[in-house]
Amino acid sequence: MSNYSFDQFLKQFEQKGKDLYGDHFHVHESDREIIQQLAIYFAKDEEMALQYGISFRKGILLNGPVGCGKTTIMSLFRWFITKEQRYAIKSCQDISSQFIEQGHSIIRKYGRISFEQDCQNNYCFDDLGTEDTIKHYGNECNVMEKILSLRYDSFISYNIITHVTTNLTSSEIEEFYGTRIRSRMREMFNLISFDKTTPDKRA
Repeated sequence: MSNYSFDQFLKQFEQKGKDLYGDHFHVHESDREIIQQLAIYFAKDEEMALQYGISFRKGILLNGPVGCGKTTIMSLFRWFITKEQRYAIKSCQDISSQFIEQGHSIIRKYGRISFEQDCQNNYCFDDLGTEDTIKHYGNECNVMEKILSLRYDSFISYNIITHVTTNLTSSEIEEFYGTRIRSRMREMFNLISFDKTTPDKRA
C-alpha cells in the first residue's frame, strides 16, 4: 500500500467516521500507523505485511490504553472489508451477562463454529479483561477463557479468524486467563499496539 493510496483510504476512513459519529470525529496523528497496519492486514498487502511482520492467517489483537479508540477503529473497518472478512463486535462484558442468563450455551455460541449458511463465525471480542469471572448455578467459570480455547481449536482446524481488543498487557492476560491461553493467543493474533501514552480521546 503506497503512501498515496493509504492517504486516500485515510480520507475515506475519516469521512465514514464523521458520517457515523459526527463532524467532531477525526483521525489523530497517533492513530495513523495503527490504521495503516490494519489497512495492510485487511487489504492483504503482502509486501507491506512483510515489513510489519503481519500474518494474514492470524486475527488482530488491538491493544491500547482505555479510551484510545480501539473499538471505534475496529467498528469503522467493518465498512471497508470484504464479506468473507466481516466480523461482529461483541463486548466481553455483554457475553458474561448472557452467560449468567443462558449458561453454557453462550460459550458454545461464541466458541464453536457453524457450517450453516450465513451463520456468523467471525467475531471481534471487545474489551477483553473487563468481564468478571462469574458463577452459573454455583459453578465458577472464566467465560472468555473457555471461548478463546474453543476459538483456538477452530483456528487450528478450520482457519477461523478471531479479533480482540484489550487494554491488558501480556502479563495481565496470563494472570487473567492462564499460561496456556496466553501461548495460544500468540499463535492466533497479530499484535498491534497503541503507544501506552496515547491519551483518552473521550476526555
